[in-house]
Amino acid sequence: MQLAVATGVTVLATGLFLAPLGDQLDDQAMRRALAIAQTTAQQPRIVRDLRTAPTPDGPVQREAERIRKATRAEYVVVMDLRGVRWSHTDPGRIGEVVSTDPGDALAGHEVMEIDSGTLGRSARGKVPLRDGDGTIVGAVSVGIAYDSVRARLVHAIPGLLAYAGGALAVGALAAWLVSRRVQRQTRDLAFSDISSLLAEREAMLHGIREGVVALDGDGRIRLLNDEAQRLLDIGGEAVGRVPDEALGAGRTADVLAGRVTGTDLLTVRGRRVLVANRMPTDDGGAVATLRDRTELERLGRELDSTRGLIDALRAQDHEHANRMHTLLGLLELEMYEEAVEFVGEAVGDHRATAEQIAERVRDPLLAALLVGKATVAAERGVALWVSDRTRLPDRLVDPRGLATIVGNLVDNAWEAVAGTPRARVEVEMRTAGRSVTLRVRDTGPGILPEHRELVFTEGWSTKEPPAHRPRGIGLSLVRRLAERQGGSAVAAEAPGGGAEFVVVLPEALAPPEPDPVPEAEQAPAAPVRTAGTGPATTDATTTAVFRTAAEEGSR
Repeated sequence: MQLAVATGVTVLATGLFLAPLGDQLDDQAMRRALAIAQTTAQQPRIVRDLRTAPTPDGPVQREAERIRKATRAEYVVVMDLRGVRWSHTDPGRIGEVVSTDPGDALAGHEVMEIDSGTLGRSARGKVPLRDGDGTIVGAVSVGIAYDSVRARLVHAIPGLLAYAGGALAVGALAAWLVSRRVQRQTRDLAFSDISSLLAEREAMLHGIREGVVALDGDGRIRLLNDEAQRLLDIGGEAVGRVPDEALGAGRTADVLAGRVTGTDLLTVRGRRVLVANRMPTDDGGAVATLRDRTELERLGRELDSTRGLIDALRAQDHEHANRMHTLLGLLELEMYEEAVEFVGEAVGDHRATAEQIAERVRDPLLAALLVGKATVAAERGVALWVSDRTRLPDRLVDPRGLATIVGNLVDNAWEAVAGTPRARVEVEMRTAGRSVTLRVRDTGPGILPEHRELVFTEGWSTKEPPAHRPRGIGLSLVRRLAERQGGSAVAAEAPGGGAEFVVVLPEALAPPEPDPVPEAEQAPAAPVRTAGTGPATTDATTTAVFRTAAEEGSR
């Protein structure tokens, strides 16, 4: 195809050059004839000799023939005012009237033309012949044989064809080189194959349930499939822009731009947890793939909760067996009063723990969460305290969101204090108007000042991830949930050492009802500390379960 194009262009260019070449040669011949005629007319001797009679061997004939031979013109004819020849190539025609009309030249005009006469077709130039006073006394006509003009044209054609052939050869070589390069770049695919591949690519990109983002060598987005637009919550207008402009500054943009390297990189976009992989391309760009791990992350957290519940039930079973053995021993020793006191103390501790949490945290979901966490904490050797300054009414706008925040912060605090002496985690929730301030403190090693912002970055963690899910997501979700409600989440140093996380949610509580029922005055209580183990539950009926168990145990 390229060779055909090159050949066509060469033929067209040659034809376009040849078309005006003949006209150019004609014009050159006519101008040459006119120049010879002008030079002849300037000879004063010719004007002077016109006063004699025209003869074949007269002075005008001799001068004209001299000029003709010197300039290689076909003829040089000098005529008088009557159009009678005074010179001619054929001396026998001297004294005859010229064969073509000399009117324009005798009228004082210079003439250039291609015409036919007694000597055949020629390129002619005619000028008036004037005396010393400027009076026209005749005319001079000079002809250039037209056969010589055609011969020049024919003579130019081989050279022109040689140049055209050279250009065609260069074009053919360039076409072959380009063809080889295109074949290498397209892996020897034909045009039909490329078209099919493009159709298959479009179908695949828009059909797979994995986000695909392609970037060019300048780092600009050049392709987004449907799933990538859904996961990133952007539209087609992002094409042609850099990730920072399309997504805003953040870890997701850093991953797509290649500023964060690695495999299976975690990032959070809105409510979604994404896993990204970026592969560079040969043209300096890259292709990034995105997978939605939100559901897997949720299942992983549910698995953690289930494992915690199983651990708590296992601890409860062990402690229950120990208590039954102790109670059996007291009964066998007939120490009935001690047995009653032992049962009352055991059940009373658990009832006090549940009731104190329920009094301070009125939302059933959060209360059940803290009761369950307290039980699991005791099994892990960690004291979970709910501060006596905690007051949280049952007017939460998003209780599940706050439960996620509390659960993540408590889980991180457990991991920080695990294995340390006198491990303790304290939870405090206070309200002011519609605002809720959550503080979670621990007695662990704390967080270095330079790491207090990094801990909220997706995928950043100093610990090895578990098998079922990655780390570096919990604190990032805490900040995202807080910022989505217009709040904030920061890390600081706790009084006395350890870490403290402070989450402020300015619109966490719904407005109070018009006529609220006054609550009973709450007596201050000491901080709740779980020293033993007890039943774990995440149900909203946790308090009732503990209360019923205590009453039955007392009876």
